[in-house]
Amino acid sequence: MPETSAGTLTAPTKPAKQRPGGTLYRGREGMWSWVLHRITGVAIFFFLLVHILDTALVRVSPEAYNAVIGTYQTPIMGLGEVALVGAIVFHAFNGLRVILVDFWTWATRHQRFLFYLVVALWLVTMLAFVPRHLINVFSH
Repeated sequence: MPETSAGTLTAPTKPAKQRPGGTLYRGREGMWSWVLHRITGVAIFFFLLVHILDTALVRVSPEAYNAVIGTYQTPIMGLGEVALVGAIVFHAFNGLRVILVDFWTWATRHQRFLFYLVVALWLVTMLAFVPRHLINVFSH
């Protein structure tokens, strides 16, 4: 036990509660950026897998290929294409943000701003794409 200047013993004081620094996600922009990047990456991977498989059908049976392609020309799949483009655009912009944060210290200090910039660029891109695409989907 520590002693006071008068030589008496005092009980040790508890240090102020400290939060661990930089070791846990707390639901901030960096965590959501990481989560969305992984989700969009997995979604894009599965799309590419399906795309390769359905394209390979042309070698097996052109009729089966035409049937599968015919199912893709529905409004539901048109909405799925909006989701796919949204995933690709977010993944691309956020990937550039990750590169900046990894290689430049100024980007690490401003990673929150960069996340909101990614979201803004994503919104602008999607606002330009979605109306034009949905007009094509629902006009046929």
